[in-house]
Amino acid sequence: MPLSALSRRRFLHGTGVALALPLLDAMRPALARGAAAAALPRRMLAIQTNLGILPQFFWPEGTGFDYQPSPYLEILQDFRREMTVFSGVSHPDVDGGHLAEKSFLTAAPHPASGAFRNSVSLDQVAAERMGTLTRIPVLIARVGMKNCAGSNSHTRAGVEIVPESSASVLYRKMFVQGTAQEVAARLNDLQKGRSVLDFVNDSAKRLQKDLGPQDNERLDQYFSSVRDLEAQLRESQEWEKKPKPVVQTPEPQDAEISELATNSKLMFDLIRLALDTDSTRLVTLFISSLGLKTDIPGVEHETHTLTHHGNRPETLAELRKLETAQFHALADLFAGLKRTKEGDETLLDRTMVLYGTCMGSANAHSNVNLPVLLAGGGFKHAGFLAFDTKKNYPLPNLFVTMLQRLGLEIDRFASSTGTLRGLEMG
Repeated sequence: MPLSALSRRRFLHGTGVALALPLLDAMRPALARGAAAAALPRRMLAIQTNLGILPQFFWPEGTGFDYQPSPYLEILQDFRREMTVFSGVSHPDVDGGHLAEKSFLTAAPHPASGAFRNSVSLDQVAAERMGTLTRIPVLIARVGMKNCAGSNSHTRAGVEIVPESSASVLYRKMFVQGTAQEVAARLNDLQKGRSVLDFVNDSAKRLQKDLGPQDNERLDQYFSSVRDLEAQLRESQEWEKKPKPVVQTPEPQDAEISELATNSKLMFDLIRLALDTDSTRLVTLFISSLGLKTDIPGVEHETHTLTHHGNRPETLAELRKLETAQFHALADLFAGLKRTKEGDETLLDRTMVLYGTCMGSANAHSNVNLPVLLAGGGFKHAGFLAFDTKKNYPLPNLFVTMLQRLGLEIDRFASSTGTLRGLEMG
């Protein structure tokens, strides 16, 4: 039998189909019946704004909870006790200016190198362990130009997962039930996917007698993967048969691309709804104002040009107005999560919200000393944690802490050296 029957391309095609599908059943009705607080899910939302954050308006003065808030943190003042702000953190060996956006959730080194190969992102590591618990394993979204590249999420092979930039499309995916014909067509597609896997599996088995021990070991691993994929496809079929959550919120109407703050708020509201209905527990949001001339009052120039401000007062003033609008949208997100009750806690208590950027200074294309904050998640927050701004503390340590907060037994991520010092579990 020719080796082409075990085509790697065919196997990867099967994997891609399976990874794109929703999986197991663990929806909110059980929680609504009054499940114990310990059974309430933990969640994670990771947000990257890819054109930097003006550090002089972000970092406070002082440390701990006694800090004097910066202009941006003043906007988030109501959540001071529920968030930790970091300085002196970065990804070791991640450089390349704007290209570092690829590595924000992966920490893969040297993204500007011709030999660069990305690695798995934080959300996908979590999804491998808990993505099977919700209809949507990871909600991957973007605010910005619809056809531009850029995503926080990458597969185990480092392949970018294209995000969705339309809030209305995501809404329909989560909350609009298809017709009987549409559901039947979807189930038929899933069944075809299973048939492909069955064919590849049978073909591979016929090869075993002709292979050596090492190749047989690889085939055993392959068979295990195929079985996992078949199980996921069966579970996906079950999700297609289940009714979607019914929500009172009407379908959002997408704003013009230039309406950066409006689109951010639309996506934030949709994300809160997705978390509240337990449609997903893992979300990534990539916010890119690259190439945009926004409609924010007082902002007259294209955003990327503004980030290369050269410390000109008038340019800094415009950029500050744009970023101020983004922080107001973030404050609205925190407020919405905090208003939503879940048992004796709030959705903010149960959801870690990571907000940060890939550049410490967009003006200088620097990828060290990144402005980053973490809100919610039920941590014993520390106010302001100031690490060495010259010899930075590894940001992947925070990622390990976040994965552990999700209940995952993981002690290493990328270039981490442990969990994050100074941030304790609640």
